[in-house]
Amino acid sequence: MTDPAPVTGAAPAPAADDAAAARLVDRLAAALGTPAGSGVVDASTRRRAEYTSDASNYRVVPQVVVFPRSVEDVEAVFALCRELGVPFTSRGAGTSVAGNAVGTGVVLDFSRHLNRVLEIDAESGTALIEPGVILDDLQREAAPHGLRFGPDPSTHARCTVGGMIGNDACGSHALAYGRTSHNVLALEVLDGHGRRFWTDEPPADLLGELEAVASRHLATIRTGFGTFGRQVSGYALEHLLPETGGPRGTALARLLTGSEGTLATILRARVRLVRQSPSTTFVVLGYRSMHEAADATPALLTHRPLAVEGIDRRLADAVVRRGGSVDGLPTGDGWLFVEMGGDTPEESLAAARAMVADSAALDSVVIPTAADARKLWRIREDGAGLAGRSPEGQPAWPGWEDAAVPPEKLGTYLREFDALMASHGVDGLAYGHFGDGCIHVRIDFPLYDGDGAQRTKAFLEDAARLVAKHGGSLSGEHGDGRARGALLPLMYDADSIAAFEEVKRAFDPADLLNPGVLVRPAPLDADLRVPAARPAHALGMPLKFAYSHDGGDLTRAVHRCVGVGKCRADSGGVMCPSFLATGDEKDSTRGRARLLQEMVNGTLVTDGWRAQEVHDVLDLCLSCKGCTADCPAGVDMPTYKAEFLDKHYAGRLRPMNHYLLGWLPRWSRLATLHRFETKLVNALTGVPALAALAKRVGGIAQERPLPKFAEQTFRAWFRRRPVRTGGQPVVLWVDSFTEHFSPEVGRAAVTLLEHLGFEVSITTEKVCCGLTWVSTGQLDGAKKQLRASLDALNAPGLPADAPVVGLEPSCTALLREDAAELLPDDPRARALGSRVKTLAELIAEQRPDWVPPRLDPDGDVRAVVQPHCHQHAVMGFAPDAALLAKAGVDAQVLSGCCGLAGNFGAEDGHYDVSVKVAEHALLPALRGIEQDPGAVVVADGYSCRTQSDNLAGVRPKHLAELLVEALQRQG
Repeated sequence: MTDPAPVTGAAPAPAADDAAAARLVDRLAAALGTPAGSGVVDASTRRRAEYTSDASNYRVVPQVVVFPRSVEDVEAVFALCRELGVPFTSRGAGTSVAGNAVGTGVVLDFSRHLNRVLEIDAESGTALIEPGVILDDLQREAAPHGLRFGPDPSTHARCTVGGMIGNDACGSHALAYGRTSHNVLALEVLDGHGRRFWTDEPPADLLGELEAVASRHLATIRTGFGTFGRQVSGYALEHLLPETGGPRGTALARLLTGSEGTLATILRARVRLVRQSPSTTFVVLGYRSMHEAADATPALLTHRPLAVEGIDRRLADAVVRRGGSVDGLPTGDGWLFVEMGGDTPEESLAAARAMVADSAALDSVVIPTAADARKLWRIREDGAGLAGRSPEGQPAWPGWEDAAVPPEKLGTYLREFDALMASHGVDGLAYGHFGDGCIHVRIDFPLYDGDGAQRTKAFLEDAARLVAKHGGSLSGEHGDGRARGALLPLMYDADSIAAFEEVKRAFDPADLLNPGVLVRPAPLDADLRVPAARPAHALGMPLKFAYSHDGGDLTRAVHRCVGVGKCRADSGGVMCPSFLATGDEKDSTRGRARLLQEMVNGTLVTDGWRAQEVHDVLDLCLSCKGCTADCPAGVDMPTYKAEFLDKHYAGRLRPMNHYLLGWLPRWSRLATLHRFETKLVNALTGVPALAALAKRVGGIAQERPLPKFAEQTFRAWFRRRPVRTGGQPVVLWVDSFTEHFSPEVGRAAVTLLEHLGFEVSITTEKVCCGLTWVSTGQLDGAKKQLRASLDALNAPGLPADAPVVGLEPSCTALLREDAAELLPDDPRARALGSRVKTLAELIAEQRPDWVPPRLDPDGDVRAVVQPHCHQHAVMGFAPDAALLAKAGVDAQVLSGCCGLAGNFGAEDGHYDVSVKVAEHALLPALRGIEQDPGAVVVADGYSCRTQSDNLAGVRPKHLAELLVEALQRQG
C-alpha cells in the first residue's frame, strides 16, 4: 500500500541568467586549474543553499561557492570578480550573527583548506596563521609553549581567526587581553584594487589617500572614535590619527580588523600570543537582578579581573529545561562569573576574596575545581543557542545581539533597555561581557507575523537611539553586517559616515568586497530569512510528527537553526558525527537545516518534498539524535529527516534497504519462527557468495558482515524459565534486537531484576516500537507498530502503571519521547513516556541503596564505555555512570557516535563514513586497552556492540551482563 502522491506546492524559481552563471563557473574553474566536479568551485543548488546564511537572520543566495586551496587561488578568483564585476565575500565558519558572511556573488570558504597554523614563534610570542584556522586549533598549537591567543569568543571551538579579525571579536577575556584588533600585528591582504600587500608595507598611494581622509575629518575622528573599549561599530578610524603613527604598520592592521571583509580579504595574519595566567580562581556572585549585577560591575574592575560575565536567572532556567544542571550557583536572580588571576593558587584566591569583599553581592561561591568551572562556563558559551527561545518559549532571534555601553552606564542602560522591550511587546534573555559593558540578547521579534519585519525594524531603530544616548556602540564585538549597518547614522554623525565612504573608496572603489555591509548598507528588513519562508502545509501532505514544541509547524522547527554552528565542532557530546568525519558543511546539522529551510522557502530549492538536493544533504545524517541534546537551539534533525523521507518516497518505490532494514523486525520474526529455519538462514548467509548477493540486492554495504540470528529467541527462553512471583512488578520491553540477536542481554536483565526483588512481565504479543520504520521514514508503518505496542502494554494481565524497562537505548528513547510526537492524540503514548526507564534509572529510583558487587574485589577494573547516542540525547548516562562506579569500574566514557547508528552504517555507500566516525573515539579507545587483559568494554546499544565487533573484533557487554557476571562471581 502506498501513500498518496505529494503536492509540492513549490514557488517558481526566479528568472536567472543560467548561461552567465555557467560561464562564471567555467571561468573560475579554469582560473584555479581545477576540473569540473572537483568541489573547489561549486554552483550546485545544494551547495548554494548551504551558504545562503550565516548565524544571522539574513538569507542571501550566492552565485557560486569556492573553496580556495592557496592564496594564489584567492588572487585568481578576485581577479575574475574584478573583471566581471561580481561581488566577493570571504567566509570562515559562518558563525557571524549580523549577516557579515553572506553575499550575492562568489562566496569563498577559507575554513576547508586555508586553515593552518604556519608558525609559532615562542620567543617573540607570535603566530603566523592562515585565515581559516579554527581558534581552538591555534590554542592547541600555542599551549605547549605556555601561550594562547587572548580573545576567546564563545564559538572558540568552531570560529576561524580570520572571522574574528573580520568582526574584531572579543570574548570573555577581553578585559585581560583586549579585542582581536589589540592582538593583530600584521595582515597580508588583497584589496579591492587587486593589490596584495602586508599592512606593514602598504602601497604608497593607499597611505596617501588614508592620510588625506584623516586630515579632512581630524576633529570628528578625535572626538568620535576610540571612546571606550567596545566601540566596534563602523570602521576604527582612530587608527588613522597622526598620534597613533598614522595609517602605517600595526595601525593599518587594526583599521582593517573589524572591517568585515569590506576593505580587503585576509590572506595571512601575524598575531600576538599571550602568556597563560599561572593560576586562576573562579567565583560566582549572586545579585537580586541583572540590573544590580550591572551596577556592581564597575567596582569589580578595580581588582583587575580576567573576566566578568553576566548571566540571567532565566538563562540558567533554560539550561535546566534542556536537561542540564546549574548546580553550584549562589542565591540570586542575576549572577556575575568572575575570574581572578595570580602567579600562584594562593595569590589568585586572595585576589578573589578581596574582589568578593567589594562586590556588594547577596551571595558568592568560589568554584573549587577547573572542571566545575568549565561546566558553568558552558552555560555562557551556549548562551546564543539557549537564548534562542524567549522565556515564554517563543523563537528568539539575533539582530540586536551585542550592543555595548561604557561599563559605568550599564545598569542604567539595562533598565531602560528592558523598558524599551516591554514597550515594543518583545522579550529576550540578556547575558554577556558585563566587565566590558557588552550585552548579548536574542529577542522574540515577531518575524512570522505579516508586519513582523516592520515592527522589528522599528524596535532596532529605537534600540540604536537608546545605545547612542548612553555613548555606546551598536556592536561591541560581532560587527554591524546587514543587521546594524543601516543604523550607523543613528550612532555617527554625517561627517563620520562620509569618512567611512572615503575609506571604502580608498580600498575598494568598485564596491566588490562584501557589498551591502557598513557602507551603502542594505535595508535592515531586506533579505530576512524567516519572513520569506512558507508554512510547511504549503508543501502539501499532512505532517506525521506533531512538532509540539514548534506549534505543529515544520517550518518553525527547521528555523530553530539560526546557524550558531556548534555542529561544526566536537561538542563534547555526540553532534555531529558525519561533519567530524567529512568536514563538509553539507554534513553538518546546520547545512541540513539550511536545505530544509530552502525547501520551505521554495525559490532556490523548488521541488518541495521531491527535492533531490534535500535528500542528498540528509543522506549522511546518522539519525543519532545528538543534535537534540547538543545543539543549544534544540534542532531535531532525525525527526526532520524521517518526515522528509516519508514524503519524498510517498507513492513510489523506496530503496531496497528501506524494505530490508526498515522492516527488519518483520523479517527477524520470520527467520526465527523455528530453530531449524534459523539455522538454515544463518547457514545460507554464512556462504560468502550468497551473502554478497543478498547484500547487493538489499542495498547493504559489502564490507558489513550480516548478523546471525539467535537460535533461541528471548521470548522462547522466557516462556521456559522457572517463574518467580511476588516481587515489585516491572514490565521488560522486549525489543527486536534483544529478541532476535542478543537474547543473552534479556536473560541477564531478568536475572538482575529478579535478584533485586522485581517480578518481571513481558507483553503477550510480539510487538515492536517502530524504530526501524522511523529511521527509514516509513511513518505510517511506525504509527501502526506503535499502536500495537500500546495495545500490548495496556493489555489485561500486565501490571498497570508499572515501570517499563528498556534494554536497547534507541527503542527506549523512542518509547519515552517520539511515541507522543507520532501519536499526539493517543493519551497512552504520553503516559508511557513517564513509565519508560533504563535499567540504571530503575535501579537508581527504586533501589538507590543497592551496591553492586565489584567486578574485581582486588581493585578497579578499567573499562571503555560507549553510551548509545539516543541514550545521551534522551535519557542521559548519569545513572549508568554512577552504577559502574559503584561496581568498581574505572570508566572511560566516550563521547561521540560509534558510527553504525542502526541502519546507517549497514547501508551501501555509508561504510567509509561509518568507519571514520568510529575513528573519532571508539576505535582509538579500543586500541588503547589492547594490552590490558582485564579491561572490559561496555555498550548497551546493539549497534555499538556490532560496530565494535565488526571493526575491532571486540564484543562489548551490556550493563546487565556485566553486573550479572559480577553477581555470579560473588556467588
